[in-house]
Amino acid sequence: MRNLIRTELFKIFRQRKTYYAIAAVFVLEAFIMVSAFFQGREFLDVFLENLRETFEFQGNLLNGNLIIYLVLNSFWFHIPLILMIVVSGFLTGEYKDRTVEAILLQPVSKRNYIISKYIAAVVFTAFILGILIVSTFLLSYLFFGRGDLVVFLEGLSFYNGTEAFYRLLIAFLIGSLTMFFYAVVSITLAVLFQEATVTWIVAALFLIGTTLMLRFEFESAWVNGLFFPKLTDSWQYVFFSEIPYGKIINKSVVLIGYTGLFAWIGIRVFQKRDIS
Repeated sequence: MRNLIRTELFKIFRQRKTYYAIAAVFVLEAFIMVSAFFQGREFLDVFLENLRETFEFQGNLLNGNLIIYLVLNSFWFHIPLILMIVVSGFLTGEYKDRTVEAILLQPVSKRNYIISKYIAAVVFTAFILGILIVSTFLLSYLFFGRGDLVVFLEGLSFYNGTEAFYRLLIAFLIGSLTMFFYAVVSITLAVLFQEATVTWIVAALFLIGTTLMLRFEFESAWVNGLFFPKLTDSWQYVFFSEIPYGKIINKSVVLIGYTGLFAWIGIRVFQKRDIS
């Protein structure tokens, strides 16, 4: 198993698509930062226009902490989409090249092979997220400086620079669980559909559907707590005035359970399917 995982990681970091994914992350960051530089001040003025009649704001609210928060909001769609397209290619590419058949002609079990794909997908996702987190904090503070963070979630909240830093860092770590979930789902979709284009389309539809269903509300809180599309926004709770740690932990645990479920489905299907 260790050799399989090392081989998978070696193949991942020898592929051009890996570096395309890294480039896409930087392009997304640059787009957010450039947009904030040219339009962020106007947005804040409109957003806080009515409040300026009651409160006096001091300091620069268009700062690095706000930019980092804007990057975090890419966790809804852009970052998962990049990950799902790239990660699914780890398997669909080998179906296309018939590498899967060649590998399984060796003394390699189908179970170990597909598990190594899932592990490699998680490691790759962690690598991309690590780059995203480090670069976002460094570039945001370098070009926009530090300052208070203003967010609007069930009311307007302000956090000083130090508290904002820790809340943003915790939010990134919690949001990473959602990224791991989407990475695992993308491998499972690759197992089910095999062909790259079909897998990408289904992955995009899955992501869009999950994002839209996040707005669904059921009368039962128990059902809401188990409905997996509503488990992908846990990082947002970090910006409530009083962080509901219990709710975050519950949603994170259930999401980890769904991640394991999707992996189990992919492993079972791959084991039962005739590869030849």
